[in-house]
Amino acid sequence: MPPRPVYREPHRIAAGPLMAGVGATVVWFVLFGALGRNLLTYTWWTVGAAVSAWVVATFLALFGDRGVAVGVAIVSSIGLSIAMGLTGARWITTNDWPLW
Repeated sequence: MPPRPVYREPHRIAAGPLMAGVGATVVWFVLFGALGRNLLTYTWWTVGAAVSAWVVATFLALFGDRGVAVGVAIVSSIGLSIAMGLTGARWITTNDWPLW
């Protein structure tokens, strides 16, 4: 009998590029988050950082290193989740939507 076929990913994602994307995006979100002086500005700066990170991740996934794109996408989703969690917590405790 012939050997069983082995299916492999043609463009594997390595740990090095993944960690490079994670590290660069963490720095990106820290720099943008530091621009905010209160919850309103912090959230809007984080939304801007997330949107620009998603654009970069899309570009990298199509034309660049997919490992870096995955790292950028993972950290940008976590960063945006933190900002939205803080916004939701403020909204629940004060009964006032903090972004307007």
